[in-house]
Amino acid sequence: MSARYDCAGAQQREAGIEAAVATVRGGGLVVLPTDTVYGIGADAFTPRAVSMLLAAKGRGRNMPPPVLVGTVRAASALVESLGSFGQDLIDEFWPGPLTLVFRASPTLRWDLGDTMGTVAVRMPLHPVALELLKQTGPMAVSSANLTGSPSATTAEEAERQFGESVAVYLDGGPCADSVPSTILDLTGALPRLLRVGAISVDRLRKVAAVIDDLGPTDVKPAAPHPLANGTAATAGPAADGEPAAAPEPAADGEPAPAPATPGPADAPAATDAATGEDAGDGS
Repeated sequence: MSARYDCAGAQQREAGIEAAVATVRGGGLVVLPTDTVYGIGADAFTPRAVSMLLAAKGRGRNMPPPVLVGTVRAASALVESLGSFGQDLIDEFWPGPLTLVFRASPTLRWDLGDTMGTVAVRMPLHPVALELLKQTGPMAVSSANLTGSPSATTAEEAERQFGESVAVYLDGGPCADSVPSTILDLTGALPRLLRVGAISVDRLRKVAAVIDDLGPTDVKPAAPHPLANGTAATAGPAADGEPAAAPEPAADGEPAPAPATPGPADAPAATDAATGEDAGDGS
């Protein structure tokens, strides 16, 4: 039976986080609030759980979910290299609505779907999501909606769509803004814009001057979040469940090697935004 926890109160929030951590570690599905829309998530290193997530949404392996992290250290362990721009972009925009696509570390043994050797990573700017992620380690998270339906901006909307297929719903109240995250591909020589979202290209270019811009730049920014003041995306000690240099192996092996310069069609991990989908789903 599913349970929903009102995270506005300290007691319910503590109980909800505890239940969600146990569910993720047990291979189940949870719904969590983020700074864009609600997400449906599973342990990134449990292939069966990732398959359950995709099945719950009604999608296949050709649209693998991105990975949300609670610390920069967790993100660094997932990728082959941050490249020339990754660290500066992380320092400026994390936690926040910027999804970065990297080549996945070849030491990882997991199965997110047909990723072409890439991984889309984001650190969300939401206190409940961060508290959960720091305890579970990296989670595969997609927007909380059935494929083709609007993304949920409340826990109630998510529960109406997923029902008993999700064990725990963490209710963080209505999302402040449903503008999706911006997606930037860092797998090539130059950063490549895959989707414009809450962070404009002009802001990105203050950090990475040369960006292969594939879309418009005039996009409504995300609303300020309570964590925006005084919260830095700095690496901390590894939380329970975060991968070390050689994380717990998954059953189905390593991702396949990536092509030399993947674009939007070659990097399916990037088309599903952090807690999100392709551009049409608005996460």
